Amino acid sequence: MSLVTSLQLILPQRPREGTKLFCSLKNPTQELSFSSSSSPISLLPKLISFALALSLTSSSPALAIPSLSSSQPLTTPFTQSKFVQTGLLNGKIRPCPSTNPGCVSTNPTSSSFSFPLTIPESDTQDPIQKLKEAIVSTQKNPKFLVLEDTPYGRYLEAEVEGGGFSRDVMEFLVKQDVVAYRCMATKVTFVYPFTTAFGDSKGQEERMKKLIDQLGWYAPTFEYME
Repeated sequence: MSLVTSLQLILPQRPREGTKLFCSLKNPTQELSFSSSSSPISLLPKLISFALALSLTSSSPALAIPSLSSSQPLTTPFTQSKFVQTGLLNGKIRPCPSTNPGCVSTNPTSSSFSFPLTIPESDTQDPIQKLKEAIVSTQKNPKFLVLEDTPYGRYLEAEVEGGGFSRDVMEFLVKQDVVAYRCMATKVTFVYPFTTAFGDSKGQEERMKKLIDQLGWYAPTFEYME
């Protein structure tokens, strides 16, 4: 439908000169005549309504009002938690994501921080092999995803059974006698309408404690330092 046709449909028709209108409420029989000298009808409200209707229904980008859904989706804690990034970051174990409370990491910038492990001098077994054996012994349905020699040390990534039919990630970076790690749940729970994830790092701390007891390696804590 053209713009002219739409205007013709929405705008009121101007009465011809000499047309008689019955518009007196006090005397319904009184006739009023319309002439060219009469004051024009205000068209501003109708023009505004027409412009809005045209902009909403027009297929022309120049006329249509931009849709909020056409823009890029907003970044929320919920959407961020869906993208799990693993692997080293600048040669170090990654910190825990700010949107994931179910995590513990030896990265010093992490909110849930743990000290790296230290391998005793008396332990001569290959540390990566010992880590894999300890994971198999202490975790359910483990799956080893990455084993890589990097300039920063030997990197191991494993996936194990988590809570609620989810899978958790365990990452290790072995450099000489120091072992950095990150243990993280991949499923994050949000309670509407709050944007802060529900949970804590206790489950991952307990997971690592079982693993460390199996390894027999030194694991310093804040309590020990006091």
